[in-house]
Amino acid sequence: MSFIWSSLLYLLLLVPLLLWFYFRAQRQRREFAARYGSLGVVRDRTKNSGGRRHIPALIFLLGITVLITSAARPQATVSLPRLEGTVILTFDVSGSMAADDLKPTRMEAAKAAAREFVQKQPSNILIGVVAFSDGGISIQVPTNEREQTLDTIDRLVPRRGTSLGNGILVSLNTIVVSAGDPPLLNTNSLSAPTLPTPAPELQGWYPSAVIVLLSDGENNQSPDPVMVSDLAADLGVRVYTIGIGTTEGAVIEVDGFAIHSSLDEALLQSISDNTGGQYYSAANEADLLRIYRDLEPKLSLRSENIEVTSLFAGVGFLLFLVAGALSLLWFGRVP
Repeated sequence: MSFIWSSLLYLLLLVPLLLWFYFRAQRQRREFAARYGSLGVVRDRTKNSGGRRHIPALIFLLGITVLITSAARPQATVSLPRLEGTVILTFDVSGSMAADDLKPTRMEAAKAAAREFVQKQPSNILIGVVAFSDGGISIQVPTNEREQTLDTIDRLVPRRGTSLGNGILVSLNTIVVSAGDPPLLNTNSLSAPTLPTPAPELQGWYPSAVIVLLSDGENNQSPDPVMVSDLAADLGVRVYTIGIGTTEGAVIEVDGFAIHSSLDEALLQSISDNTGGQYYSAANEADLLRIYRDLEPKLSLRSENIEVTSLFAGVGFLLFLVAGALSLLWFGRVP
């Protein structure tokens, strides 16, 4: 158990002090009764009650202890069953995504489609973000904190070359690690992007996870994205590809050279077909919402911190009532 305001627990040091005052008052009462009882000045109703006379007061002190503990806002770690799915939004942030055949640019169109997708997902869907250019970088682990995901998407900007294969590889790695399994690859070694050989030993089966790949499909770096999609299929992960751009394309300037860039729908279609996913056009945002319906959520146990302040406060007040009732019943007064 943990406490949000743990510093308030120091107030528990007052409980032994209250206990000392109680027994001091009891001793003074006995001395007073012994001194004046024979004169008929006082009559001690607890004289023949034995140890029972202390029970209401001790229960009352226990109630104070519980209430002080509740003031520190206790939290209990509870493992709750829930159905979950995982979506990895994998963004192409290569230089070609600066093309303006989708307005204002392909990059901004991809971000707009992703924002719409994120905002419509149910809370039991965890969403991670991976950005890739000539390598893949996992920039956010799967989470159900939507604002955090949207902030990550907003920070994306175009960079260098394009390696669809590395983008898918790092996305698979993120899924595997998120499931608590050993990683498929060392993401620090992506400066020399190649498909791991021999293929990594399969970690498991992940049908509750999908990859949503947002790209113009122009691949100019290894590994071969179709070969990497075979690995995704072996792991049970479907890749949904979102075409960003137009087949007519646009001219972009890279290092002083004018380069024509266009959407490679054939490659994106091949990747999605290979894994059992689907290809969508970013121009049709409504179709993107069908992706999560294809998920196969799994039942998992997740540890969550649940505040139990109200439970402690309720127990504390119940102890007060019990102490008061016993004192009234036995001695005709409250403790």
